[in-house]
This record gives sequence, C-alpha cells and structure tokens, in this order.
Amino acid sequence: MKSAAETGRSDCILVFDDATGRVVDLDLRGTDAEVIERLGQATPKYAGRYRPASSNAPGDSDDSAPRSRGRPKLGVVSREVTLLPSQWAWLAEQPGGASSVLRRLVDDARRNASSPHRQRAAREAAYNFMHAIAGDFPGYEEATRALFAGDRHRLEQYLAEWPKDVSGYALRLAFGPHGDGGEVS
Repeated sequence: MKSAAETGRSDCILVFDDATGRVVDLDLRGTDAEVIERLGQATPKYAGRYRPASSNAPGDSDDSAPRSRGRPKLGVVSREVTLLPSQWAWLAEQPGGASSVLRRLVDDARRNASSPHRQRAAREAAYNFMHAIAGDFPGYEEATRALFAGDRHRLEQYLAEWPKDVSGYALRLAFGPHGDGGEVS
C-alpha cells in the first residue's frame, strides 16, 4: 500500500475493517518501519461501543515495574454491575462466584454464532462495505434488501454480477467464513 501511495497509484485502494465493514484510514507517512510500528500500536478492538478507559486494559502493563505477589495481572477490569435481587441470588448459588459465572456467560454469548446481535452486526458490516464499494453496482438495492432479510440465496444471485472478490468479501462479512453468520476471521 505504501509503495502504491508513493507512486500515485493509491487513489483506488481501500482498506476495510472486518469487524465493521467501514473504510480504515491508514497513516502511510514515514518509512516502512514507522508505518509498521504505527499499525502495531493500533487501539485494540472492543466489542460494542464501549472501550474501557482504565489503564488495566490488556497490553498496558509496564514490564519494568516490579512484580508483586499473588495473581498475575490478567487485564481484568473491575466495574459495577446492577442486577435484581433474584439475579444476585441465582449468581450466589452458582459454583465459582459471581465474577466467574458472569465471565462464562459473556464468553458463551460471544461464541454463540447464532446470536441475533452477532448476525445484526455481521449484516451491518457487510452493508457498510457494500455501500462504500458497490453502491452503483447492478442489483445493489436488491442485494441490500436480501442481506437484511437474511436471504443468502437471493443475495448470492444479485452478487453474481459483481466482481468475485467484492461479492466474496461481502458474503464473508455477512455470513462469516463458514456461512453461519458467525465471526469473521
């Protein structure tokens, strides 16, 4: 990308975020090493719109600080959780304590490829990509309708006229690498 930008051939190169389908702006100034270093320092992706402001985020540890006794720093961030009394009672009955149960529930929900939230996020990512790159392609409006209806067969029919790399990436964003609406790898 950097060499294309330097030779003036970069006006048609777009980079997309697999999680959101949005165009990513890259800072290509400086040497190749400087560009690579900036890419390595990119802010980690957090699910949803919330990014913890705490310095306890993974990767923020100071390796020069002396290590203390006890559990190693695992990037666990303490936050307040508001639940109903019946929910606290249920959590208290579970083995491992409330924090352990909540972490398991969150991890299970994230792994559940058929969750409506994950499917909606995948379709929105595919829509963002399609809107940015294929808004004037034939069948675009019908393809977006099929996308939001979750009709993969009909979507594939409209995407058949599009370039293979564009249609393949749109399908991968919408339905995951295995076609199940799961996470994009």
